[in-house]
Amino acid sequence: MYQYSQHYMLCASASRMLLMCCLSLLAVHCVLLGTISALPADASFYKQQMLNGFHPQQKTDTCGYKSCNLGKDGMINVHLVPHTHDDVGWLKTVDQYFYGANNTIQHAGVQYILDSVVEALGKDPNKRFIYVEIAFFYRWWNEQDDPTRHFVKGLVNQGRLEFILGGWCMNDEASTHYNAIIDQHTEGFRFLETVFGDCGRPRVAWQIDPFGHSREMASLFAQMGFDGLYFARLDYQDRAVREKDKRMEMVWRGSPQNLGTVADLFTGALARGNYGPPGGFCWDVHCNDNPVQDDKRLHDYNVDDLVKKFLATTQEQAKQYQTNHLMWTMGSDFQFESAHQWYKNLDKLITYVNAQQANGSKVNALYSTPSCYTYAKNLANVTWTTKEDDFFPYAHVDHGFWTGYFTSRAALKGYVRWTNNFLQGVKQLDILSKLDTMDNSEIKLRTLRQAMGVAQHHDAVSGTEKQHVAYDYAMRLSEGISMCQEVVNDAYKKLLPKNNSATPPVQMFCTLTNISMCNVTELLKRFTVTVYNPIGRPVTTWLRLPVQGSAYTVIGPDGKNVPAQIVPVSKRTKSIPERKSPANYELVFHVSPPPLGFATYFVSYNSALEVFKQQQTQEKENVFYQDMDLRNEHISLIFDQTTGLLKQMTNLDKQITIPLQHEFKYYQSFAGNNSKGIYEASGAYIFRPNGTDAYPLKTNMVTKFMQGILVKEVHQTFSSWTTLVTRLYQGARHVEMEWTVGPIPIDDNQGKEVISHFATDLKTNGIFYTDSNGREILQRKRNFRPTWKLNQTEPVSGNYYPINSRIYIRDETKNVQLTVLNDRSQGGSSIQDGCLEIMVHRRNLHDDSLGVGEPLNETGSDGKGLIVRGKHYLVLDDIKSSGRVHRDLAEQLFMAPLPSFSDLKMDFQQWIKQYNTMWSGLKQKLPDNVHLLTLEQWSGTTVLLRLEHFYEKGEDDVLSKPAVVSLKGLFTPFDVSSAVELNLGANQKLADMKRLKWMYKTQLSTPEHVVTPIGDDLTVQLQPMQIRTFQVTLA
Repeated sequence: MYQYSQHYMLCASASRMLLMCCLSLLAVHCVLLGTISALPADASFYKQQMLNGFHPQQKTDTCGYKSCNLGKDGMINVHLVPHTHDDVGWLKTVDQYFYGANNTIQHAGVQYILDSVVEALGKDPNKRFIYVEIAFFYRWWNEQDDPTRHFVKGLVNQGRLEFILGGWCMNDEASTHYNAIIDQHTEGFRFLETVFGDCGRPRVAWQIDPFGHSREMASLFAQMGFDGLYFARLDYQDRAVREKDKRMEMVWRGSPQNLGTVADLFTGALARGNYGPPGGFCWDVHCNDNPVQDDKRLHDYNVDDLVKKFLATTQEQAKQYQTNHLMWTMGSDFQFESAHQWYKNLDKLITYVNAQQANGSKVNALYSTPSCYTYAKNLANVTWTTKEDDFFPYAHVDHGFWTGYFTSRAALKGYVRWTNNFLQGVKQLDILSKLDTMDNSEIKLRTLRQAMGVAQHHDAVSGTEKQHVAYDYAMRLSEGISMCQEVVNDAYKKLLPKNNSATPPVQMFCTLTNISMCNVTELLKRFTVTVYNPIGRPVTTWLRLPVQGSAYTVIGPDGKNVPAQIVPVSKRTKSIPERKSPANYELVFHVSPPPLGFATYFVSYNSALEVFKQQQTQEKENVFYQDMDLRNEHISLIFDQTTGLLKQMTNLDKQITIPLQHEFKYYQSFAGNNSKGIYEASGAYIFRPNGTDAYPLKTNMVTKFMQGILVKEVHQTFSSWTTLVTRLYQGARHVEMEWTVGPIPIDDNQGKEVISHFATDLKTNGIFYTDSNGREILQRKRNFRPTWKLNQTEPVSGNYYPINSRIYIRDETKNVQLTVLNDRSQGGSSIQDGCLEIMVHRRNLHDDSLGVGEPLNETGSDGKGLIVRGKHYLVLDDIKSSGRVHRDLAEQLFMAPLPSFSDLKMDFQQWIKQYNTMWSGLKQKLPDNVHLLTLEQWSGTTVLLRLEHFYEKGEDDVLSKPAVVSLKGLFTPFDVSSAVELNLGANQKLADMKRLKWMYKTQLSTPEHVVTPIGDDLTVQLQPMQIRTFQVTLA
């Protein structure tokens, strides 16, 4: 009887409210009639909505925290957050997901989701929705007419539709470099700011699906101005402890030793370890839960049961979280295609749950957003615990460590990293050459920026997508690269000529020199190489160009001869299926382009005998009467005469010698049926070896020693599918190790995970170090987690961590550090003391049943298996000096010089009369601890500029000190007249960024970081690990 009366009173109350609304909106209806009649005919829904009484401007616009419903005091407020999680590619391509195509794989269509949500929000001002992936919203927005856009702006301005995170995608956190992370968020932020202004600025980060979380992400988010971060995937052991101790939310210290509180971020792990609704409360078209059936006259009335379940679930969740505010995520993958279905049931749920308050219930349900939830948490004035490490590695069950994707699709990972290198250089050339709108450079750059943004998605560069989707990601990058090659040509048309009348030859590009393939250098007997340096300091590096001839003359930009060496192309390289090249040699010479500038080199075939003799490389294969000593001025490597393996390394400058054995090994992949943890298979996500031992690859080892005037090499063949070239260039203080792995054989029906393994006698006590997204270094300890007592079930994969730039071990007693740097994201560890291993390639025959639905079995262009080639740099030094070496090398690896080529149809003297052979975009080089992270067009006469201090505190006695850069007089082609400092995401003035303040439970280890204002003469000071972002106006 009570329930019926209560239901009647609620209905009567709603009727009275509706009547009052209708009366109050009558005047508005009349005023809007003239405006509506002028709208295009295809805007029928939005015209009708306005006729029905809704207009986005009918009440005062209130977005941000001012628009929040904070619930009721003295009650547990359950913030119901309607959302959809839209993967920017995974089982289908990004465009298939947007349009709803290829539904035989998965039913998902983002355009219908946004259509449906916008319509539903327009019918009720109390409803809320959040949207995340701007790559999709951008596509949808471009297809809308003006009335629809106006309507949506009204929803955003009133806080009813809120953008969360706001990046082009929800990027992966293990396989991404900080440069690309910042760029993809900037791309999304810029669109939102341009279209929606401050109401479009996201206030909370939303990383609900990535498979582990890096500390650097927390630091970057904090510097972007976010007030909070939420994620779902938390290690099952960690989650159990945090639930018990009510530590599911905390303040994450993103840079405790360097940036301090500037990088601190309130962080929450979502309930139950997922981002969907609790069981029984999913009302999407893809769900099977029963709707709210509230008519007692019909069968299956379930209101009482649902309310009871809601209250019980709330009480259980309240035991795991501090404060009286809880969040329920109401939605999941590609949900809300029928928003009406979701909202109709949520409306009923809220009504019936809150009706129980009259019966003494202390639970209040409300529509909300993550930002409003964060604001409510902040107002609760609670003291929070802190966290200073990261959330890697992540395991969902006892044998299910998500550490395989650190290496999955190694070729795609390498392509993404190289593309980022190219993109940064092109953006710089666009600015330095002062290209204008007539050149359409912005359209071309946007194509590659957005392709790179899509590629950072947590199912893209991570390697966890279906094969056809991986091809699509690569195709998008390739299309963007081709368009940006046009920008490079346009830039050189302005930068190369000494006068406007000269038209330089077309620049051509070779993107396959890693397999000794380049049509230009192979077919032309005379050509130029113009090398652009995207780093703000001079660099010296080595070019290796495939050629057919056996002797060449190389002239540098100053007109002097440059020493060169001819190295035979290896049999292994010639056998790569994708290689279609007649080149039998590589021409090797060093280049030294200036800061943010180019240098042109002139190459001519020369058949003179003396040149041939000077440039030849001596070869010696498999006949050695003593150990081989590969050395230059700074390094010695000893290879065993019997095994052919590396056995010793010496830093000749410091007289540091260690036994060092390097070899390739592989783990056999565990083949399980995934029915429970103990049967978890190794797959695209999971790395699970079948045992703890890796098998060595050194059957019938073939070793070749090659020596010349510029580079000395040892070529090792570990097996028919695994080879290594170890190089020492003249004057180099590091060893280059170029590995080629694949096709990984599967004729034994066994998947394999291939590692590059280094063994020393260093006493490391289970401790090793890895980078976090290429920036700060984190200490790792084998079989240990800083915040809970680990029950280690997988001694190998449970100790794997992501490596984006470097991994190293130290022996404190000997003062020795061994560092390995990589050219792409990989997984690695120190499984035994004194050892390092990096996984370079993997091929599985079983799916791990985590969603992708196919084994990670890349078959390559010939169907036999993918061959991958990459590089590692090896450094041996004392501990204090190592930072300077690996910081500089890491920067050069991810911002390598970019060569382009042209047909040389004149002699050198004619060329220098018409064209610049050396040019720098900087009047003076940047300090050795400062990196020019961003230089790109922004708006009008303004440019976006980011400067980064890339050393940590205490890492180097000199380079860890603050640095000063003067923006005035810095650039050659223009001057800077003024600068406004922005936050890291470039969507808010830094002076206007007022983040929420939180109370911590532990004493802060560093004081508040104070940003030094821009000096009167536009001088900028940078502290260790600080990135400063400026919108600069050009004079």
